[in-house]
Amino acid sequence: MNKVKSLLGGVALSVALATSALAAGVEINASSTGLALQGYDPVAYFTEGEPTKGNWKITTLHNDAMYRFASEENKAAFEANPEAYLPEYGGYCAFGAAMGFKFDGDPNIWKIVDNKLYLNISPDIQQRWEGDIPGFIEKASANWEDIADKDPASLQQ
Repeated sequence: MNKVKSLLGGVALSVALATSALAAGVEINASSTGLALQGYDPVAYFTEGEPTKGNWKITTLHNDAMYRFASEENKAAFEANPEAYLPEYGGYCAFGAAMGFKFDGDPNIWKIVDNKLYLNISPDIQQRWEGDIPGFIEKASANWEDIADKDPASLQQ
């Protein structure tokens, strides 16, 4: 009987681990290899004021996603407080999240609002988003609670 219990416990743990890994995957807009922000340095938006490609040799893993940094200083700043630098909505398009969808956020189409990094999918979409940033952030944040753990494709059906 104890063997059965430990086997079932092991199966339940395996399912829980697989499910949590899957959930972390869809919450973050990352490549199939786990690279987030298409290799751009999340800290540089705040320190340099522009998108800056990270160095493939200076990386850290956070929530199953790989982040690259332009310098060791930026990597250290990120590791000390990742939440201060991570893009909102997992790096998905902020306007898309406001509409209830997950579209790729383009690291070159960005804006910092109230010390938070937001990405959008295209310049024209960002222009629409800029028409009511507070309203769209409010909608996106409310939607994010429902869509964060959903596969992007499933939201478009």
